Amino acid sequence: MAGIGRWGARGAVLALGALWWWAVLRLAVAPGAGVLEATVAAGGWGLSVLPVHCVPKGRASGAVGTGRWRRVLGAGGRGVVTRRG
Repeated sequence: MAGIGRWGARGAVLALGALWWWAVLRLAVAPGAGVLEATVAAGGWGLSVLPVHCVPKGRASGAVGTGRWRRVLGAGGRGVVTRRG
């Protein structure tokens, strides 16, 4: 049953992607394109900028601690580590 669900999800993603490309191409090429195509294209673009891979700062690997930049900038350049050749 897991295979059916996986292919169903893939099919839905492919269908929605095809619908989005149809709307974008129709907006670019067809002189009669209107509100429906614009809505589909804008909705797809909006989903593409949705930050779905964000995690809380405390769980992110390599996250900079809170207040670090404030401490560095507040020091006026003192204590800033520089590389010397």
